[in-house]
Amino acid sequence: MAVVDSIPKETSTMALPGLGRTLVSAGKLGQKSAEEIFRKSQTGRTSFIAELTGSGAVSASDLAHTMSTAYAAALLDLDAIDTQRLPKGLLDAKICQDYRVVVLSRRGNRLIVATADPSDQQAAEKIKFATQLGVDWVIAEYDKLSRMVEANATTAAEAMDNIIGEDFEFDEATMEAANPDSSEATVAEVEDAPVVKFLHKMLLDAFSMRASDLHFEPYEHAYRVRFRIDGELREIAAPPVAIKDKLASRIKVISRMDISEKRVPQDGRMKLKIGADRVIDFRVSTLPTLFGEKIVIRILDPSSAKLGIEALGYEPEEKERLLKAISRPYGMVLVTGPTGSGKTVSLYTCLNMLNKPGVNIATAEDPSEINLPGVNQVNVNEKAGLTFAVALKSFLRQDPDIIMVGEIRDLETADISIKAAQTGHLVLSTLHTNDAPSTLTRMRNMGIAPFNIASSVILITAQRLARRLCVACKAPVDIPHETLVDAGFRDDEVDGSWTPYKPVGCAACNNGYKGRVGIYQVMPVSEEIQRIILRDGSALEIAEQAEREGVRSLRQSGLHKVKMGMTSLEEVLAVTNE
Repeated sequence: MAVVDSIPKETSTMALPGLGRTLVSAGKLGQKSAEEIFRKSQTGRTSFIAELTGSGAVSASDLAHTMSTAYAAALLDLDAIDTQRLPKGLLDAKICQDYRVVVLSRRGNRLIVATADPSDQQAAEKIKFATQLGVDWVIAEYDKLSRMVEANATTAAEAMDNIIGEDFEFDEATMEAANPDSSEATVAEVEDAPVVKFLHKMLLDAFSMRASDLHFEPYEHAYRVRFRIDGELREIAAPPVAIKDKLASRIKVISRMDISEKRVPQDGRMKLKIGADRVIDFRVSTLPTLFGEKIVIRILDPSSAKLGIEALGYEPEEKERLLKAISRPYGMVLVTGPTGSGKTVSLYTCLNMLNKPGVNIATAEDPSEINLPGVNQVNVNEKAGLTFAVALKSFLRQDPDIIMVGEIRDLETADISIKAAQTGHLVLSTLHTNDAPSTLTRMRNMGIAPFNIASSVILITAQRLARRLCVACKAPVDIPHETLVDAGFRDDEVDGSWTPYKPVGCAACNNGYKGRVGIYQVMPVSEEIQRIILRDGSALEIAEQAEREGVRSLRQSGLHKVKMGMTSLEEVLAVTNE
């Protein structure tokens, strides 16, 4: 009986990559030559295309023409491209280096990318995952492509050497170490130059890209930096995992935190000086996770409070109601909405308008986010016993005209705030509720008597932030009549007299959106609403009465912004729920 060998013999052919198979099929390369070049690339741990062009088996020009024909893709001479005009920040430099690609432009939700190897599915998937955009290949010669990639690929340290100068420095006070007892080795680690420059670059990039937050996130085998831009998180960089401890220590030092404590969350602040008279504050929060400390940095730009009420997006009638309320000598004005909905900016815009030499303003916050000269600001410190309630009691002995409470969290704070509003003070504060009518019932559930609510609260503003359509690329869109009606438009509003728009995307925006616009429900507490409160009515009854008095709901306010072409219907549906 013949014995059959159970181990298969090596076949004469190898599993060539797509590039090799294409060249063999086109007759540009023999099968054995392709296999030999592939074997060398695996042994030397280089890419097949680098080994191919380096060996001279196929010229870069011949390769580009062959791939252009085989994949019916446009052929581009990179020597004719002005590198200074290429889009920046769309794709991480490391991906460009690893896969030898250059982003040429963006068209809607797709990137136009130059490559020498359009068969590289791994590169396409990596780019798609990193950017959440589709990929359209343009063929370029490999040698020219490599030179351009290398020319554009500067490290974070090299980039910072070019941009850090006299106009970029940290406030000297924030440079003091948080823990004087730290060892010399720890301090040396914190002052590691590449880490310092990388952090500086991230802060500067975040500010220039109009980000609201920076997230530094450690994982087991990866480390990533994300920016929140126009309300959405975008991955910006993926530095080596080894940098995480040094970067965390550096941030904690300049934020006056304890760098030796890594087991509990910490909070701090730091400053960035831009130019001679521009200082940006940053609020820093650390959180111990499984693989290191996650750090979130909130950008607090004081100039945002000085934009004026017109820049916030209030409609004329809404603005009039708000201005009338804050001009009253006493009473309570509440701003409600989820975290990140712009409540602080709205409050500080009002305070900036009220901030005059003849007015005494005191604020209690946790922590104070925007520094406003002329306003007495207090940071709540619960560990030290300085709670909102304690601060408020102290304010009432400081002869205030206007009091701002960062957030009404408990019954004691609410009671003192209401008493202040009833005794000749204007009180501004925030609550976390979904809309204006539900705020009044929430206060009732906290244990506040209906009479106190009705006699103190004069106006409630609920708000959301929606992404604003980019004026450079937004395009009209045909939305069915039924869809518009289901969204909340009345039949008589869907008459064809206005045009809805959709996001498209261009080099100047973020997926078709640029900036954000406020959506507001501004509800004065009228006599009729006071009667509903006194008889312990529901939020639904209050909402119905407010609608009869001409108060738009959040959804209606958002739909009005759609009619004006400021945002898209999808965005309004996402940020408002009815």
